[in-house]
Amino acid sequence: MNIGQAAKRSGIAAKMIRYYEEIGLLPKPKRSESGYRDYSEADIRMLSFIQHARELGFSSDQMKELLGLWRNELRQSSEVKALAQKHITTMEQRIQDMQAMVEILKQSVARCAGNEQSDCAILQGIEQGLDTNQ
Repeated sequence: MNIGQAAKRSGIAAKMIRYYEEIGLLPKPKRSESGYRDYSEADIRMLSFIQHARELGFSSDQMKELLGLWRNELRQSSEVKALAQKHITTMEQRIQDMQAMVEILKQSVARCAGNEQSDCAILQGIEQGLDTNQ
């Protein structure tokens, strides 16, 4: 199937499929006699795997590692678990960081008069650098 059909079946835009090929996340597909990419069912399964990993927030490097483990039938599940646990820790830290940012912004919004005056505590806080380590 061509790249448009592969994109539709996998839920990944053709531009992203080309990008994944470029960075080595996805192997270069076979080419038809006319030079068009020709994707197999195995390619579609791999693209779907990539899409699902991306939805879970895995980076391209992590997806490369996951794909390697997924393809390796001799893998140990402990390797997959360790990768997933590391990703969970990273996501939890991001959540904490974002929660701290929300609190700082809430405090800044509370100090803003929100009237017709030009004076704005929010802009002043951003200018001075809001302390995200509170």
